[in-house]
Amino acid sequence: MNEINVAYCDVVQPQILGIHPYIPGKPVSELQRELDLTYISKLASNENPLGASPAVLTAIQNELKEIARYPDGSAYALKSELSEFLSISPEQLAIGNGSNELLELVARVFAGPGDEILYSQYAFAVYPISAQVVGATGIEVPAKNWGHDLPAMLMAITEKTKVIYLANPNNPTGTVFNRKEWENFISQVPKTVIVVLDEAYIEYAQAQLNADEYANGIDYLADYSNLLVSRTFSKAYGLASLRVGYMAGCKEIIQYINQLRAPFNVNHYAQAAAVSALADQAFVEKVLLLNQQGMRQIQEALSSLAIDSIPSAGNFLCIDLGENALKVNQKLLEEGVIVRPVSNYGLHHFLRVSIGTQVENKHFIDALKSVLLSMTKDL
Repeated sequence: MNEINVAYCDVVQPQILGIHPYIPGKPVSELQRELDLTYISKLASNENPLGASPAVLTAIQNELKEIARYPDGSAYALKSELSEFLSISPEQLAIGNGSNELLELVARVFAGPGDEILYSQYAFAVYPISAQVVGATGIEVPAKNWGHDLPAMLMAITEKTKVIYLANPNNPTGTVFNRKEWENFISQVPKTVIVVLDEAYIEYAQAQLNADEYANGIDYLADYSNLLVSRTFSKAYGLASLRVGYMAGCKEIIQYINQLRAPFNVNHYAQAAAVSALADQAFVEKVLLLNQQGMRQIQEALSSLAIDSIPSAGNFLCIDLGENALKVNQKLLEEGVIVRPVSNYGLHHFLRVSIGTQVENKHFIDALKSVLLSMTKDL
């Protein structure tokens, strides 16, 4: 049989060819292999420096005997706990393999070729990728002060607009829009346009801001049937490796999301861990307190170095290092500190640093001082 040479780029769907894959933070193991370092502080992926609650680890261990069984495809126990926690019905919830899966499912359910999906400049990279995957046109609305310009986003809505992605707080900049801005926005969006409010960092924002400064998306579900609120257990709850998130909205829209959701998309241990994590709010309070202390620790150090950062309501800071940002990043790696370059977001002068433990933060601060001093001597 003669072998036939095929150029598979000719048969791949055209919208796939232009996608730039999401670039995750550099793993610790990779840096260890590259530089043979013994001590590394990873402050690149906005992970919880305390890990998961001890109760979560116990819950997972107790469920190990179920490893040969498929998980509950309906996530009944987790939906029940979330329903009580959020004061909404279980039918208003979809559970995802991380909130990323749910964000992408919205695009697949509601948009396609000829449609438009809106998102802000400097917003989460998954939004434009989701638009590209379904063949929709992604519309990037210019940011204002590094964050969402909601009035401009309203002006960008057309008859072709099907989905709007918003992040509050925004990743990677950490910016927020306040309650008044949010209410003015959502009240003017046509009911035929789906608004996805990504609240991956809500716990951190609520700990830092008062109710006038920050609006809880769940409070608006009863009034806006076109609103979907997305959240995750990867950040404040420390379950990033298990990939579990959820989306809340009106029953009809959630039903469509669940129709497209893959069977058994969230594994048994992720579900058990999330139930346990949700019950341990005392641990979450401990996480939030550590974040506030660490945020002050790093901000004070940056101030002493005359380095600006974007005000953040998350568990990370975008710091302005000018034209030397990528060079500083490389030298920090050599010092055993992993932070996140954000040039792929158009933030060429910035590095994003996650808030870690006091020891990890000090490692970053000391390394940054050392790097900047060595660069000054080289001039």
